[in-house]
Formats: sequence, structure tokens, C-alpha cells
Amino acid sequence: MIGIAGAGAFGTALAVTLAADGREVRLWARDAAAREAMRASREAAKLPGITLPERIAIHDDLSDLARCEAVLLAMPMQAMRGFLSDAPQLLRTDLVACSKGIDLTTLQGPAEVMTAAGALAAKAVLTGPSFAVDIARGLPTALTLACDGPRAEALQHLLSTQSLRLYRSDDVTGVQLGGALKNVIAIAAGVVIGAGFGDSARAALITRGYAEMSRLAVALGARAETLAGLSGLGDLILTCTSEQSRNFSHGLALGQGREAPKATVEGLATALAAVRLAQEKEIDMPVTAMVARLVAGETNLGEAVRELMSRPLKQE
Repeated sequence: MIGIAGAGAFGTALAVTLAADGREVRLWARDAAAREAMRASREAAKLPGITLPERIAIHDDLSDLARCEAVLLAMPMQAMRGFLSDAPQLLRTDLVACSKGIDLTTLQGPAEVMTAAGALAAKAVLTGPSFAVDIARGLPTALTLACDGPRAEALQHLLSTQSLRLYRSDDVTGVQLGGALKNVIAIAAGVVIGAGFGDSARAALITRGYAEMSRLAVALGARAETLAGLSGLGDLILTCTSEQSRNFSHGLALGQGREAPKATVEGLATALAAVRLAQEKEIDMPVTAMVARLVAGETNLGEAVRELMSRPLKQE
């Protein structure tokens, strides 16, 4: 039996694909009205047209998840630390973080947040190029499961389905940084397209953004080849080229000078956290710094572009 804490689009999509493949799933939803609506209709508001299989049980008590073989933490990164402090009953269960970000207060990734909370069993990170609706519809998707403990292979088999293929990695630092930092570059890519700079400019932005993602990740202990995998380059390509990406859509709105849609945008806090980490490691990250200044209201689009284009010419 698999527990999922968080009934947003991604958590629910994982529940659907796992249940469709024969797993028993306990899905915990914080909001009481959402729970009752899902129980009554067997549908999720954030996944229109998707029917919840009967193998998904909607729960309101986190203690019910503690009896599962593993619990997936499907919540925004900035909410994870507070959630775990309020859920000590889960700390003896294998935990799999599905968040893509860096905690703005502690500058920790999901694995470090779980460790700091006192998690006693396996601590894994699930990330990679994926949209919730694709997973829920059973479309072929490949993700990376990062875990450096003895439970890695068991979790890989537990969470893989006919349509969801998981690749295992022991580079937890690289995997979680790839998933986090690509959101920042996706905001920048959205800005480029929204401002009308074109696809050539977006390609250059993605390439230079990937370079600075890799520089920071390696400085923090990741392996460079991990960033070339699903959780880095793969996810970067997806989120920088589709309006289904909340981060890209947010940047698109910024570039067009309009109000961004209301949604959780993980790249906003991650940009601010990444700039602080880059300063600590003395790593040059001009694209990330530009995004951080834009979202903090410290610069405008025109100034940000001029600053990037006037950087000293150098060898690639």
C-alpha cells in the first residue's frame, strides 16, 4: 500500500497511475471540502476528465498513511518543512519527496529537509520531466528516483508502473538540484518568449541556464552527468518549452507585462535561494540572478535584458 500526502494535481496524478496499475493508494488531502468532493464525485478539480480508480481511498488522518509501505510527499517545497514538523507519525516510514525546489529559510533540498525533520527510514526524491495530466492519462513518462540507501531498488519497483518508468540514481544532491534549478531557468525562458525575443534567444537562454545550473550543482557536491539526465536537462527542456509549465507561464506573463496566473510557482523562491547559495560558493549565475531580481521587484525587464547582453565577451 502506498500513501500520498498532498492531493494537488501531481499527487493525485501519481495516485491515479499507481492505482490503475493495481496498487492500493491512500491519498491524504488537507482541505476538507476537497476531500468530500473527491469522495463523492471520484474526480479531482485539478485534473478535469480524470476518474479516480476505486483503489484510491481518500483519507483525512495522516496516521492512516503511516501504515503504508512508503509515503510520497506531494506538496510545494516551501511547505514541506512545516508539514513534517506537524506529522511525526510519518517519520518511521519510507518517504519520497516529489517537491522541486530549495527551502528558502534553510537553503536545504528535500532530502536534507526530511533528514532535519528526523526521518528514520529511507529518504528519496522523485523528479524529472513530467506534467500531472500526462501521468494521470497514462501517457509514457520517465522520472528519476534518487535514493542512496538500501531501499532504493525496492522503491523503484514499488513506484514504477506500465506507463511510469523510474530510473534509479544515488546522486541525491544532483537530482534534487536539477529539479529545483530548472524552474528558475523556465521562468527566464518564459520572460524571453513573452517579451518577443524569439526562439533563438530562448535556445541561448536554455543553454546558458543549463551551464549555470551545472556549475552550482557540482560546487554543492553533485555529479555533472546527473545534470545531463532526466532530472536536469530533461526537465529543463520540458519546462522551458511548454505553457503547461507553471514556471514558464509565470515568466511569460512577466515578459508580456501582465499579471501572472494564480498558481504555485516553485521557481520564485528557488531563484532567491539559489542566488544565496551561489554567493556562498562564489559561482557566477547571471540568469538566475536576473530572475531573482525580477521577482523581487529590484529591476525591470528592460534593465535585466540590457544587463545580460552587456556582460563581457568571453570564450564559451
